[in-house]
Amino acid sequence: MKIGTPDELRSFRESIVAQMDPQKLCVRICMTGCRAYGAVRIRDAFLEEIKGRGLEKEIDIRETGCHGFCARAPVITIDPRDIFYQQLTAEDVPEIIDQTLIKGEIIDRLVYADPATGEKFPFNADVPFYKNQTKNVLRNCGVIDPRNISHYIARDGYAALSKALTTMTPEEIIDTVEQSGLRGRGGAGFPTGRKWRFVREARGDTKYVVCNGDEGDPGAFMDRAVMEGDPHSVLEGMLIAAYAMGVEVGYIYVRAEYPIAVEHLKIAIAQAQELGLLGEKILGSGFNFEIRIKEGAGAFVCGEETALIASIEGKRGMPRPRPPFPAQSGLWDKPTNINNVETNANVPLIILKGSEWYASIGTERSKGTKIFSLAGKINNTGLVEVPIGTPVRKVIYDIGGGIPGGRRLKAVQTGGPSGGFVPEEHLDLPIDYDTLQAIGSIMGSGGMVVMDEDTCMVDVARFFLEFTNDESCGKCSICRLGSQQMLDTLTRITQGEGREEDIELLVELGKQVLDISLCGLGRTLPNPVLTSTNYFRDEYDAHIKEKRCPALVCDALVSYYILAEKCEGCMICLRNCPSEAIMGGKRMVHVIDQSKCTKCGTCLSLCPTRFSAVVKVSGEQIPVPEEPIPVAPRKPKAA
Repeated sequence: MKIGTPDELRSFRESIVAQMDPQKLCVRICMTGCRAYGAVRIRDAFLEEIKGRGLEKEIDIRETGCHGFCARAPVITIDPRDIFYQQLTAEDVPEIIDQTLIKGEIIDRLVYADPATGEKFPFNADVPFYKNQTKNVLRNCGVIDPRNISHYIARDGYAALSKALTTMTPEEIIDTVEQSGLRGRGGAGFPTGRKWRFVREARGDTKYVVCNGDEGDPGAFMDRAVMEGDPHSVLEGMLIAAYAMGVEVGYIYVRAEYPIAVEHLKIAIAQAQELGLLGEKILGSGFNFEIRIKEGAGAFVCGEETALIASIEGKRGMPRPRPPFPAQSGLWDKPTNINNVETNANVPLIILKGSEWYASIGTERSKGTKIFSLAGKINNTGLVEVPIGTPVRKVIYDIGGGIPGGRRLKAVQTGGPSGGFVPEEHLDLPIDYDTLQAIGSIMGSGGMVVMDEDTCMVDVARFFLEFTNDESCGKCSICRLGSQQMLDTLTRITQGEGREEDIELLVELGKQVLDISLCGLGRTLPNPVLTSTNYFRDEYDAHIKEKRCPALVCDALVSYYILAEKCEGCMICLRNCPSEAIMGGKRMVHVIDQSKCTKCGTCLSLCPTRFSAVVKVSGEQIPVPEEPIPVAPRKPKAA
């Protein structure tokens, strides 16, 4: 079937909606990220039980993209009752069918309970994780089957494309995107409409649009979730962009490590082509457009647009100097527009609802919503979409559920491995491009890693620098050598060999790498070092001057001791010590030979909690016997 005109698209949508029964029971199962937690077995169990009971006509099983609440995977939502169940197993399925789908009763043990208060939230809309979000880009993720174009069209899919092709000129589309205030969601935050205008006005008959789905930040999966859960929104955004800029060929650059995203994009492209929404004379217009997929090999630097272009061309992914910018000379030296997945997915909403609606969300200089991936020391890990300008504290506590175990928050890293650390004192600042940059961090593509009081800021700065140093393409000597010297310096500090002049050296090196590097990787790579030395100088001083790690993380600066007054001589730690560093015998107070101890922590983890005889310290010595001695008689506990 081919949809040849906007009227035919409208009729097709109406026919789909007419066939849908809003009162029919539908179980929406996350089949992307939740696969790792057994979602396939849960789906199969539902299908088998429903078929065995002859309930196929009464109950639909819908495979969706990510629902966002990854900490509670695997999850389902039951419509139209809006019941939310979490942390399921295949063994729960018969009970769900009996009690909830047939009898309409809620199974108490499967609903979400707040970890702090114990309050239970059986309905999806009331769960704090969802209630405090504004889902625009993620509106379809977890709702539709991403492999079914009809589901997308039923929710106004491709209506924005129809509006753009029939009622707007390319110049009007670009004006609308500019007036909306949409900024690129890939990290730099450059105004999207202005970027489009550069390509529109560039000379040449052949031009390209490229969707950057590389997303190399550890712990970040915003773009992956959109490509997996709502691929048609990305295609529609690219179609509108291509029409506005006069482009006939587009590429989606997606890393090969995203097999589900690649699969769903290929299905979406094939379905759009079959309906005539991709190809020639789209919706009866003179607009032709095709989309090709390029699978990247996973190089972090290929997230930078000129390195990405080189990779598509079959070359080694390395940044090049700008100017010329891709808008003038990009893919195969032709004018090229590059926006990331989330940016493209915003476009249909802007065209359909208007620039004023979009500009009403966010801050004065940063409009719309932003998706963040919450990771680290936080109760509710997952995907979060909030208006730009939302305070960090609201995201961490109202949506993220706070820090596990009631621990104190120490810092939040925004912007991925080359983002900076936002300390607790700045948690009430709004999340936007300019505010974060003012305190030394970046919004980046949306990664957000939470760190609690047990995090060593020196070690975590070393960890992220190790990643970016390894991912540097090496083209710029200042990035290649400067990052290595910073990494060596941080490593020495965590090993107890730091010198007092090291902090000034780190700051100077960081500023030089930031100022001179060619691409965005080098210009942001020092952020973890610069912000940690600025906001957590006391931890650096403790490592360097006192040879002490306050968080008890750096192995070279910690020691393990067995307390004589608590040891019962049970021999559990002695038998399991991999380095045979523990001396003692049955009913003898054990002693750790510090010269043999490898700081693995096995003794601490295995010591029975009723004894708690093993302690971990830094910068101090605990008085213990030099050799094993008999366990002293213990006073009997009072009745």
